[in-house]
Amino acid sequence: MGDDERAIERAVDLIGASNHAVVLVGAGLSAESGIPTFRGAGGLWTKVGEPSMNGYEQFLRDPIRWWEHQLSPEADPARTEFREAIDRAEPNAGHYALVSMEKLGVLKMTITQNVDNLHVRAGAVRLVEIHGNRTKVRCIGCEARWPREAFDYEELPPLCPECGSLVKGDTVMFGEPIPPSVIDACFRESAACDCMIVCGTSATVFPAASFPRMVKENGGTLIEVNPNPTPLSDMADVTLRGPTGELLPEVVKRLSYWTI
Repeated sequence: MGDDERAIERAVDLIGASNHAVVLVGAGLSAESGIPTFRGAGGLWTKVGEPSMNGYEQFLRDPIRWWEHQLSPEADPARTEFREAIDRAEPNAGHYALVSMEKLGVLKMTITQNVDNLHVRAGAVRLVEIHGNRTKVRCIGCEARWPREAFDYEELPPLCPECGSLVKGDTVMFGEPIPPSVIDACFRESAACDCMIVCGTSATVFPAASFPRMVKENGGTLIEVNPNPTPLSDMADVTLRGPTGELLPEVVKRLSYWTI
């Protein structure tokens, strides 16, 4: 048995023996569906520059202008191209493998940093979208969420029918606090977790960076799935070095026998 096979078997043992396995997902999984990353070679922000660090403040200052910009495809061609790439993307084998793990009962929650809706389209139910979902809008007051098409946008800015607060895109902007219910769920799941699988992320951006460390501090195990070494690699109990879409299906195949 080669090193890669042993690592997969070890990961299966850790996941199968856990009581509360949680997966933390980053942009690497979406990249396998053809969605450009934000940073790095070919990334959106590499091409056009990072968004304003006070984007949320700008939204609050002039929500009508923000919505007009959002609704106009001519306002920002580079970002429109990026959005179209997301619209064309399909869930990949990694997404479906995570859903299979959820259905097997061994994966209790997926915490994703991605906003592309691919987890939902693959069938994920137990899901926390820490940075929101680009196909939805959210009330900044009561945190109610709806599909984007729930509003006609004839009158701007849209207002919440429940509490009257401003409605914005669900994706979390620079300078915007992560919704309290979302961040509470992330920390609650991380505190309960005894085995965290970290897929396609270096987990260096907080608060997501704190979740694997919390698991380790609480005595849990850490499985990293990533083609490249990350700052988490030395901390991981098992490292699966390669694409998530290739490695996770192998883990699921063996977990299926484990759970029979």
